[in-house]
Amino acid sequence: MKIVSWNINGIRTFKGGIKNALESLDADIVCVQETKVTRVATYCKDSATPFAAEEGLTGLLTTNHEGTIGCYGDSSEFSSEELQLLDNEGRAVLTQHRVMCEDTPETVTVINVYCPRADPEKPERKHFKLQFYKLLQCRAEAILETGSRVIILGDVNTSHRPIDHCDPDYIDDFEDHPGRKWLNGLLVDDSEGKEYEKNNEESENTSSKPLRSGMFVDTFRHFHPTRSKAFTCWNTMTGARQTNYGTRIDYIFADHPLVKMGFVAADIMPEVEGSDHCPVWGKLCCPLLSSAKLPPLCTRNLPEFAGRQQKLSRFLVKMDQQQPDRESCRDPLPGSQETGETRENLNPLGSAGTTSTGMKRKLAVESCVPKSKKIMTLKAATPKPQGNLLAFFKPKSIPVAPTREDPVSQCERGEERNEVTPSQPHTFKGGHSAGRDVPSIPGTPCTEYPQGVCMRDKVHVPGSNIQDASVNSQNQEKDAALASEATVDPPCPRKGASLGGFWKTVLRGPPPPPPCKAHGEPCVLRTVKKAGPNMGKQFFVCNRPQGHASNPEARCNYFSWVDKGK
Repeated sequence: MKIVSWNINGIRTFKGGIKNALESLDADIVCVQETKVTRVATYCKDSATPFAAEEGLTGLLTTNHEGTIGCYGDSSEFSSEELQLLDNEGRAVLTQHRVMCEDTPETVTVINVYCPRADPEKPERKHFKLQFYKLLQCRAEAILETGSRVIILGDVNTSHRPIDHCDPDYIDDFEDHPGRKWLNGLLVDDSEGKEYEKNNEESENTSSKPLRSGMFVDTFRHFHPTRSKAFTCWNTMTGARQTNYGTRIDYIFADHPLVKMGFVAADIMPEVEGSDHCPVWGKLCCPLLSSAKLPPLCTRNLPEFAGRQQKLSRFLVKMDQQQPDRESCRDPLPGSQETGETRENLNPLGSAGTTSTGMKRKLAVESCVPKSKKIMTLKAATPKPQGNLLAFFKPKSIPVAPTREDPVSQCERGEERNEVTPSQPHTFKGGHSAGRDVPSIPGTPCTEYPQGVCMRDKVHVPGSNIQDASVNSQNQEKDAALASEATVDPPCPRKGASLGGFWKTVLRGPPPPPPCKAHGEPCVLRTVKKAGPNMGKQFFVCNRPQGHASNPEARCNYFSWVDKGK
């Protein structure tokens, strides 16, 4: 029997597919955490099918007691609300298997857990984490008392010993950490193994419970008691995995009798990438006995995977209480291609050639669709032409007075001149003409002035009976006043011209990175994302991956804020 535990940091870590990833791990039971799909997950081969399974540590999530594990222990120190909160984040799933150990059938309960992380900025999460630890130990020991063997595995989110941490001297009061104290009470040191067996023998002779000095063994340290730098988690944001600057927080714990009679090996798999954690595994000499019946908690029995998939339209429309007559309507899907094709087939030529029979059939189809499902046709608005981005960065336009040599070009600047033919009457926007009213010409408005008055002293239309005339003195005074408001925009840069210099004056990029002091290499630009007075500020640090201070290949301590004034 081989069992693997891996914090995958999202189910998408299995880029080649879940089946291929599970086969590559070569295990009978694969327990994964931080799936980011609301639950941890335990995958079992057909040869390792459990006969019981349960979600959560409290039993509050159990709706069908058939095929559950039970044995919840004394939870009187927890309030009912606290128990619900501890089991409300999908952090535990339990499976129960049968194995043959030393020719004796044994029951093994596997507890797959993803323990909470204590966020320094959220003090309440520290208490939540410690309460979760207590609840986990309470449930595991209660199952042990029923005679079942127990394996606790997963991401515990606490490094136990200084040897399990990359830089324990950096942490104040390392041994006094509450999570490490809890691990000291949960685990029994191998050096204390004989004492553990002695206590058990004495308890059997006196018919009392064994001393609660620790009932579980860290299987990795059981086989590798002095191996250093055996880490399972790294900060991938700082490249710490390249320098193996991490911690060992992923474990496989097993009760001491099971380790003694069943476990033959345990190790980590740092060569497996894809997550900020690596898998850990343990191997037992006990063959598995598969169950012939799947437990109710099996994935195929979950509500979200059971039943027939419904149409998406049923979730987007309001269902009427009175259903349409099925004989007179084929129940087309509103807004679908089917409805459009039905109407087109009834009247393929549009409004032309529509017969009374066709109209009746069309109305019959539409009447079958409830009012809430009818489609509203909106007239497509003519899109406005897209503006030029450079127009937002133009300098302000300069007012100039128009010249009188070419009044027509002043009015029609920026657009093509329209040829005026004798058959086309001519006028100007605003109604002021030379001596008489002239009908307007579509498509040739004068857009130069906001009041609609066009600056023209003389107008001549070839082929018409309109003669040259002078504008009266009153109109000239108005025109002169408007001329002071006329503006001429500077010309835009030609299409295809180089805009590099322009953008450099508008947008300023980051400053060039300085070299770090230790390696003389260009630094990397970082941004503060932590809430506080420095949030959003940028700084430079050494570009190398994070590592121990004694490692010359690791990042040096260079740090510099970005000066916004430069």
